[in-house]
Amino acid sequence: MLNGKNIIVTWDFTEMSDFAAAHAVKLVKHLQCNMRLLHIMKKESEREEAEPKLLEEARKINETYGILPSTCAITGDIFRSIGDYTSDSENDVNLVVMGTHGMRGMQKFTGSWALKVITSSTVPFIVVQDMPTDKKLTDVVFPLDFKAENKEKLVWAIYLAQYFTLKIHIFKEPIEDEYYLKKINSNLIFARKYLAKYGIEHEIHTAKTKGHYETQLIEFAHESEADLILVMTTKNIGIADYVFGASEQAIIANNAKVPIMCVNPRNDLMRSNFWS
Repeated sequence: MLNGKNIIVTWDFTEMSDFAAAHAVKLVKHLQCNMRLLHIMKKESEREEAEPKLLEEARKINETYGILPSTCAITGDIFRSIGDYTSDSENDVNLVVMGTHGMRGMQKFTGSWALKVITSSTVPFIVVQDMPTDKKLTDVVFPLDFKAENKEKLVWAIYLAQYFTLKIHIFKEPIEDEYYLKKINSNLIFARKYLAKYGIEHEIHTAKTKGHYETQLIEFAHESEADLILVMTTKNIGIADYVFGASEQAIIANNAKVPIMCVNPRNDLMRSNFWS
């Protein structure tokens, strides 16, 4: 065992689970965490079949990567049970890695299933759509806007920088409105101050044109060969955000298949002494 913290891999016995496991392996080796496969069963009667299958998948991961995950199968609904499990402090979950196909079919109308799972938890999710590259985690794109929650993303950028040699690419929208421009510049100054304080290399980039910010963000990340995009989920997200499209949905389901780290707003971090 390592530091007792766990990186959870959501496991549904699909190719997406394999992708998530491969990304988790890259993380646990650096973050000094344990790895756990979490499977959600619809009915308790599935346990007799599910648990041996889950142990077999853990064995295969150990054969392939030299890391033996623990396993856990629980009954419930994926939209609630994953969040409940990962938010429970007794389970010592550091973050979750989840594979997704992006938005398909009816999800385009009812909202991203992945986002519904993500926002049910207090811990960050890394959402992946493909196998990882051999490249080390170095380049992280950091979208920056006028919202106060940008500060919470810095917590995780600084956390990752303790274990990886990171370069943070701050990417902002071209804004002319003086009110929002003042807020963005304030967040930018704050971000640069703390990144410099922790010795984290960073650059500032601005989208080329107004509008289609998410599209330009993905294009920038793809062209920069970014390893991760670090986003905040919408605060107090509701049904309307799922149906009409919270901005992070398009980023999570990006066609370039860039991994996305989603951080959910937490009042306890905003009230903490981290920024003192």
